[in-house]
Amino acid sequence: MGQLEDMAMFVRIVEAGSITKAAEQLDIAKSAVSRRLKDLESRLGNQLISRTTRQSNLTEAGEHYYRQANNILSEVDALNEQTSGAPTRIEGTLKMTAPLSFGLMHLNDVIDEYANQHPNLSFDLDFSDRHVDLIEEGYELAIRIRELQDSSYQAKRLALIRYALCASPEYLRKMGTPETLEDLAEHEFLQYGLSKTSNLELTDEQGKRHNYTINAKIKATNGEFLVDLAVKDHGIIFIPTFIAYQKLAKGELLPILKQYQLPTLSAYAVYPKNRFLSQRCRYLIDFIAERFGDDPYWDDF
Repeated sequence: MGQLEDMAMFVRIVEAGSITKAAEQLDIAKSAVSRRLKDLESRLGNQLISRTTRQSNLTEAGEHYYRQANNILSEVDALNEQTSGAPTRIEGTLKMTAPLSFGLMHLNDVIDEYANQHPNLSFDLDFSDRHVDLIEEGYELAIRIRELQDSSYQAKRLALIRYALCASPEYLRKMGTPETLEDLAEHEFLQYGLSKTSNLELTDEQGKRHNYTINAKIKATNGEFLVDLAVKDHGIIFIPTFIAYQKLAKGELLPILKQYQLPTLSAYAVYPKNRFLSQRCRYLIDFIAERFGDDPYWDDF
């Protein structure tokens, strides 16, 4: 193995948190990773990781080597890309996680087209609403729809996420269409999430914000399930349009209180801050951003 491969292996050990986890992520024997680390330290004449029976910690030299190794790997990758006269060969395995409904409803065509463009690329895709620790579990990339607060990650905005407050035509026929916030007190709600209560923030035409506390009849952690119940006349739902757009387009759900502006979020591509980001990830991030953006197709209803 060359020095660049050893650098990449060392970075993986640091970011995985242990030799054992790095070996699992690299799909090679723990003994081989341990031996290569020892060889690297011997060649450098310095200990990079202080190892005890209970834990491993970076030495001062290890912290410096880790930072510089990341920089070097990024520069080599960029140099290869800029210098090569041939189209970039995207290969390896891209390990990515995304929210369940967003992944199932909107990433199929994206992955299909990207995989066809890069036939040497493999994918490990986790569509789940659980919080995934990218470093701990060895993921290169996550798509997240939320306000980002963790400074250990970098992010690129992929799409604007709008919401709809809506109900079925039959439900509104039976219960009446709300015209004011006060009218909502007479209605049933379906809540996305299992918190005890959910606050609905609306902004009126004068820019004044109003908060309404939802006491839900039915709560669930899956948006598609709740959309189906809303179509079946069980109540009003506050839901991202990327989940409900097909029912809204068909008129099976109707927006209400359209004089109010609803809050928005963003979908982000998220990746560890100090990790070398592969071309396969960088290209996919740009690929997704170009297709979605601030006016995604699911808002054309």
